[in-house]
Amino acid sequence: MKTLFLAPLCAALFSFSVAAYAQVNQSDPQALIKTATQQIFDEVRARAIEPDDIPRIMDIVNRDILPYTDFRRTTSLVMGRYWRTATPAQQQQVVEQFKMLLIHTYSGAVGQLRADQQIDYPPSRIAPTDTDVVVRTIAIKSGEPAEIDYRLYKTPQGWRLYDLNVLGVWLIPTYRQQFGDKIRESGVDGLILFLTERNQHLASGQQ
Repeated sequence: MKTLFLAPLCAALFSFSVAAYAQVNQSDPQALIKTATQQIFDEVRARAIEPDDIPRIMDIVNRDILPYTDFRRTTSLVMGRYWRTATPAQQQQVVEQFKMLLIHTYSGAVGQLRADQQIDYPPSRIAPTDTDVVVRTIAIKSGEPAEIDYRLYKTPQGWRLYDLNVLGVWLIPTYRQQFGDKIRESGVDGLILFLTERNQHLASGQQ
């Protein structure tokens, strides 16, 4: 289970989550990502983001990213068939603890953001009839490109982010097997306990 906390694919979650003091165009998936990403640098320029400032990061996530993210969908896909057998209370607990895990574990990515960092957007091949799409971006830091892809699906309220890929590693399949292993070992309650305890350790500064 150690790899559960070491996969370096959630930096993009925080790159996206420092977003959106401006109104985001939710009808166009590429415009949503591009506008929100631009807001990152406005935030960085206005005030440096410290990786250990979890309360501030939580405020930013709750205020600016959750309206454009379906984290419940993300969690349900990570849990797979076990999501359907979990009670509503268990589902909600896993959603909250998983969100906290990602925030605690990868908050260091926020501190690595720089105002002069460049993001390129390859031409979009998204058709008007598409309902599930991947928006591709290339982050360039110190001359080194890194591919970061965002998967979104269309809802009546607009496009919603639910998965992301950093350097060929997608979030959902990475966590799916590891969550499944823990559930088979000790059930959904065991997974919740494991995530809760891990979050408590991370909150106290332990690794």
